[in-house]
Parts: sequence; C-alpha cells; structure tokens
Amino acid sequence: MRKSTILYLTTSLFFLVLVSCGSNKVTAGYEEKPRATSVYDVAYFSDPQTDYVYKANITIYGNELTGIFIAKKINDTTHRVVFTTEFGNKLIDCEISETDFKVNSIVSELDRKIVVNTLRDDFRLLLRQQFAVQKQFEDTENTIYQSADGCNSNYLFVSKKAKKLVKIVNASPRKEKINLSFTSEKDIFAEDITITHYNIKLKIVLHYFKP
Repeated sequence: MRKSTILYLTTSLFFLVLVSCGSNKVTAGYEEKPRATSVYDVAYFSDPQTDYVYKANITIYGNELTGIFIAKKINDTTHRVVFTTEFGNKLIDCEISETDFKVNSIVSELDRKIVVNTLRDDFRLLLRQQFAVQKQFEDTENTIYQSADGCNSNYLFVSKKAKKLVKIVNASPRKEKINLSFTSEKDIFAEDITITHYNIKLKIVLHYFKP
C-alpha cells in the first residue's frame, strides 16, 4: 500500500504547471509602506538544541501518505530533515541550506527528480531563517514583507496583534504557487503547519508530535 501510494505521488507530480510572469495579486488591497526593516528573521526551526518533530500527512490527488517529519538545525546555515513512515522506516534523509541540498538516503519510489525538487523547495522555504525585504505592505491586521525569490517572490504575513509569522506565500507575478500557514502559541515554535500547492494537488500538514 505504501509503495503504490508513493508511486502515485511520484507520477502525479509530473503534472506540475509552469507559470509565467504577469501582474501581482497577492498584495491587492494592501497599502505599500516604507520598509521598517531590510531583513526579516524567522524564529521557527531556529533552535539548534531542539528536535522539531511532527506528525505528517501528505495528500496528493486524493491519495494520502502519513509519517513523521523531523527537522534539526545542525549548524548556522543547515538543517537536517528526516521523513519516516509511522513504523520508523526512513523515506528521505537530507541536509538543506539556502545554497546546498544533500540527500543522504531516499527510497527508490521517491527518487525522482520532480519529487526531490518539490520537496527540496518546500523544505527550503519552510526552514529559511532570513528573508531580505524589498517592499512592505499593510492592512489593519497584517504587515506583509515582500522578498525576492528568483522570478518569484515570497510574501511574509506577520500578525500585528500576535506579532507572529502566520503565513508565507510564494508567488509568481501572475498567481500564488505555494502557501505555508503557521499556528503557534509561542514566537519560536509553530504547533501546526500546512503547506498547500496551488498548481498541483499537493498538501502537506504537520502537527507537533507531543511525546
């Protein structure tokens, strides 16, 4: 069952649609403001003394794969990520930074370029610690920091009331591509994380694993 589900996930990811540039809609309705900072620091996944352990559920075109997601900061620039089945069988073990991506081990069913690249991009965005801020937008509830990411941009939504990062949207100028939402009781730890893709039917849900 696990093998067939992974094979379906692998096949389905080949339907990724590439999006060209156009006019931006993410900040529609928000007022541009002078930048209050040139860099936004993300506190989530920043403590090298903490093993960040989550129950994970991946949904791809109606098929589900469950397991355990573990992330640990191993030095100033790099995190190690391990994704296992609920029975402890390792699916992927990798080390990731802004410039490097090293796969230590991966099951053959996941060892496809489109799958590896999608997971790499998701993990890199999830674990990124700093974003250079090009523009700033606001409404009554959120401050949005826009950070360049190649031809695309990342938009960081920071709650004015809670003063916490609640969402990251990766978008081309034409449309949103990836949405990361965070629910956190503490500034440095997100209890619930959801990664949603808009150009493919892929969703990753992480719930903090309480011992």
